[in-house]
Amino acid sequence: MNTNIAAASNEKSSILWQVPAWLWVGIGIYALLLSNGGMLLNDSDTYWQIAVGQWILDHHALPRVDIYSFTRAGEPWTSSSWLAQVLYAVSYNLAGWTGPVVVAAVCIAATFALFAHILGRRVPAAYAVAVAIAALVLSMGHFLARPHVLVLPIMLAWAHGLMSASERGEAPSPWLLPLIAFWANLHGGFVFGLVLVGAFALDALWNAERARQKPLALRWAAFGFSALVACCATPYGWGSILAARKILDLGELLHLIYEWMPADFSKFGAFEMAILTLIAGALYGGVKLSPTRIALVLGLLHMALSHVRNVEIFALLLPIVVLAPVASQFALRPAWAARTGAPARMMAAVMVLLGGWTWLLAANTTLAPPESQSPSAAVDALKAHNPKRVLNDLPFGGYLIWRQIPVFIDGRAELYGEAFDIAYYRAMQLKDVKQFLDILKNWEIDAVLLTPHTPAVGLLDNLAGWRRAYADENAVLHVRTAN
Repeated sequence: MNTNIAAASNEKSSILWQVPAWLWVGIGIYALLLSNGGMLLNDSDTYWQIAVGQWILDHHALPRVDIYSFTRAGEPWTSSSWLAQVLYAVSYNLAGWTGPVVVAAVCIAATFALFAHILGRRVPAAYAVAVAIAALVLSMGHFLARPHVLVLPIMLAWAHGLMSASERGEAPSPWLLPLIAFWANLHGGFVFGLVLVGAFALDALWNAERARQKPLALRWAAFGFSALVACCATPYGWGSILAARKILDLGELLHLIYEWMPADFSKFGAFEMAILTLIAGALYGGVKLSPTRIALVLGLLHMALSHVRNVEIFALLLPIVVLAPVASQFALRPAWAARTGAPARMMAAVMVLLGGWTWLLAANTTLAPPESQSPSAAVDALKAHNPKRVLNDLPFGGYLIWRQIPVFIDGRAELYGEAFDIAYYRAMQLKDVKQFLDILKNWEIDAVLLTPHTPAVGLLDNLAGWRRAYADENAVLHVRTAN
């Protein structure tokens, strides 16, 4: 009997030793993210994302007008991330806050496992793993339990499919189209996927013989049109594309939202180090790229410099764009063949082990968004005063929606628009005191819930007709006094 146990143990160990490097990357990243699950919940938007998903589940319909604010109530609104919101809501119903954390961690881990696998088809395993880790470090700042992380593996697979078609001198396979349709239902960033079609089409045409350029251009154009149609395969149809564009029309407001801010080089950080390292490596090694690939590299760099949220796109797609030319130029040997996968038994063993570890961690760990974005005590005090209209700080918008309190503003910037959000920002920061007083009067505000460091708190402390009703390290509540 002991012999049988030892044999079974040795067999399991031998299976685990067969796990390829790319799969170890995914396992390690999943373990890292799940062990630090609170990091993925460090954004107040997660509250309203799940609330919208729950509304969809409860009503078996999609919201088409705003139902969460009193400043935009009834105005047209498209939930372009409806499917991701439903997935997060279902996972929350099944496992509390552990559910969304697991969903986000699985998608992120799958992204980097796929990333390492793609790289390993052209370069040695050590290089593939090193680049994957570097990309992980650059991307960590935007890993949150929100819809955008669910589309990372889709984006990577889509870009790789387009690149492979370009390198073969062919049009992409129609089997790629379901990917972008899925992407369009998960997150509004699918528009970037359409841009990539044009970019890789130009790359394919540049490398094609003159006689083949016209028919190849027609096939890529047909694929691009099909991709555009696939993006409309959502409950909102063409409205999904229009809704995605609204984000890009926010103008000056994009410079006030952290993830849409340009890269900050006032302090030396990982992104600057990565750029300098790439420049130094290219200069030292004499890397040569075609004009179309150079344009792709510069385009990805421009995106990352323009908006912080695009750094992970830069980190994941830049190596894909330069992979074939660099591997060919330096005669690098692939770590594994194109079709190398993991044996079914090994995958089953890994999944069982990860599933068991996830269950144990969930049973012994309490995950929840940080208190700084979840002012539960302040909201309890707020409800005790039965306010009709609450002026809230932006970080509290998601939690107030979660608590079913109509908000003045929340993270849906495309709904409120540039003018409204800019006026709100100037008022809260007391850059325009009259604007703040006008908000209190014109919107008939009877309660104000702000973070302690918001400048408007000091004004309310000294403003006639208002009194501080509650305060802690996370929130300050003022209510209007009876006249």
